[in-house]
Amino acid sequence: MPSFHRLGKLRLLALLALGLAAAPAVNAASSLPGAGVTVQATHDSTAETLFQTEIVNIGLEKLGYTVKPILPLQIPAMYLAASTGDVTFTASAWNPLQNAFFERVGGSSTLVRMGGLISGASQGYLVDKKTVAQYGIKNVEQLKDPKIAAVFADGGTKAKLIGCPPGWGCERAIEHQLTAYGLRPTVEHVQGDMAVLAADVIARYNEGKPVLYYTYTPLWLSQVLVPGRDVEFLEVPYTALPEPTDPSATTLPDGRNVGFTKNTIHVVANKEFIEKNPVARKWFELVSIPIADVNAENFQIYKGEKSSEQIRKHAEDWIAKHQAEVDAWIAEAAQAAKS
Repeated sequence: MPSFHRLGKLRLLALLALGLAAAPAVNAASSLPGAGVTVQATHDSTAETLFQTEIVNIGLEKLGYTVKPILPLQIPAMYLAASTGDVTFTASAWNPLQNAFFERVGGSSTLVRMGGLISGASQGYLVDKKTVAQYGIKNVEQLKDPKIAAVFADGGTKAKLIGCPPGWGCERAIEHQLTAYGLRPTVEHVQGDMAVLAADVIARYNEGKPVLYYTYTPLWLSQVLVPGRDVEFLEVPYTALPEPTDPSATTLPDGRNVGFTKNTIHVVANKEFIEKNPVARKWFELVSIPIADVNAENFQIYKGEKSSEQIRKHAEDWIAKHQAEVDAWIAEAAQAAKS
């Protein structure tokens, strides 16, 4: 039987071996450029924007940053919190749609807008094809006609335009256009949670009722009711947005003016954080997700995969499918620490 003295030596050797084995991992983690820095992402409170936010967070984790759970905020609060440093960044900042919120909290004096995380985000008003064919509706200006408005009025006196949540950039645009196009006497802007509004549009369509609504991409609604197949974009009489906008920016290649610009979704971050963290800045500038991939993931949310754990898995799966590209972005971002 081994002596207690010998057992003590064995335990000591075992502990030393474990410590030596763990040391490389600890040293490797502490040598990453983001080590010791904590980041806090926010998003616009919709499940659909968690996907891109998780992808950005995963890159930060690989660079050594400590990443807190994503904080949901309404859009104006999202920009305000980033400007004050209460959060580090958002990966759901639309440009130019949300520029007013960006400028309201100090613009480039408090925030930095980077990269092109998702390009080609579009918007517009749509009507089901059956109603378009039956009434010849092609332009929102036709809704000034009480007879046309009555088609979407559900027995009331005004057409119900299913629109945009309060406080969003699209709300500003829709409200501006209702006045500019003289639609207020005949059109009511129906507002609420975007997922609830979209579900209402689909339910009405499936019941065979006329639908009149605003939507944007990336969002799963346009994968359920496909423009050109199930619904059609309405034109506008002329470009009218809260900020002066060249009509060419709201006009499709086929010449139809749909009234809204294409947008790019950026990472917007606290300026002080960016000035101190060139590695994070480079990552924010490099990471890019095709809009088709975001639409596909959003459709998974529509089909029921909408828990935070499931969306995190969607992001991890996307990283795995684009591993070589992501690894190259990570490597390039890490080099920013040396410049």
